[in-house]
Formats: sequence, C-alpha cells, structure tokens
Amino acid sequence: MNADSFQQLDKVIHEKNRMAIMSLLAASQELSFTDIRESLSMTDGNLITHIRTLQKAGYVAVSKSFKDRRPLTTCRLTTEGIDAFSGYVDLLEGIVKQARAAK
Repeated sequence: MNADSFQQLDKVIHEKNRMAIMSLLAASQELSFTDIRESLSMTDGNLITHIRTLQKAGYVAVSKSFKDRRPLTTCRLTTEGIDAFSGYVDLLEGIVKQARAAK
C-alpha cells in the first residue's frame, strides 16, 4: 500500500464531522443548518465550528435569509467544495482498492 496516499488526504475534509457535513451537502443542493444539525446529532456550537472551518477552506457557502419571518441559515457546497470532496472520495477509493489488492 502506498503511504503517500494518506498524506494526500485533505485534512480539512478528513475529520469525521466535516466529512459527514460534506457528504450530506454533496447529496443535496442546499440544506438548512437545522437539517444538518438534526441529521448528524451535533450541537449548535460544534456544527458552527465545523462549518466555519469548511467555509474558510472555501468548500461551503453559508446564506442567511428569512422564512415565515424566522431566520434561516442554509449551507451548500461551493464549486471548489464539490471538486475537493470528489477528489477526496476518489483518493479514499484508491486507498481501499490498494488495501484489498494487498490481501
């Protein structure tokens, strides 16, 4: 197995909660903060921290609006986020294939 493959993993995405957020957003065009929080059983503070990290990396865009006079925060993957997540998944698939071939 090629140890360099592990060094190439995107450390921003690789953290389990951020990988879960990216996975949810990759499967949807846009999700509300509440939907993400409930789907992943995360606290507000924990989710905010991870979303900010993904936002700083340019992977997630956050929009604030109102729905029925209530604040609504939504998140979506940016083009850079889609590309980064796709590359991350491809690299993981390669690592898994290498591991299976080594058996």
